[in-house]
Amino acid sequence: MQIWVDADACPGVIKEIIYRAAERRQIRTTLVANQMLRTPPSRFIRAIQVASGFDVADAHIVDQVEAGDLVVTADIPLASLVIERGAHALNPRGELYTPGTIRERLSMRNFMESLRSAGVDTGGPAAFSQADRQAFANQLDRFLARIPD
Repeated sequence: MQIWVDADACPGVIKEIIYRAAERRQIRTTLVANQMLRTPPSRFIRAIQVASGFDVADAHIVDQVEAGDLVVTADIPLASLVIERGAHALNPRGELYTPGTIRERLSMRNFMESLRSAGVDTGGPAAFSQADRQAFANQLDRFLARIPD
């Protein structure tokens, strides 16, 4: 089991939670981004810089992910693809996607995108909060507790 992080848009506080969990549980963790990332010195944590371009980091994660891995991402299409491959997807706000919920989220995302392309101002996501951070930490702990040492 490995943790993959769609790191370009992942909040720093979430990365810190992931780093601590990777060290504590000794789980290989890979951050994938279009830019150079600093990671703490660790034999469990590494960063991969991929070429710039639309969905290049996502494609790398999908190519590398294996069944049972965990992908941390807010990208709904990426989450859908990794779930299709038998992996798990966790949103930085603490929602663990399932095959059922990801279909609903993908439909809503596509609907909102069609509204935006028609010129409707749909606003953006709420600011990242302390409650989001706590929800993520709790969900990650619950997920990792199910993984045998």
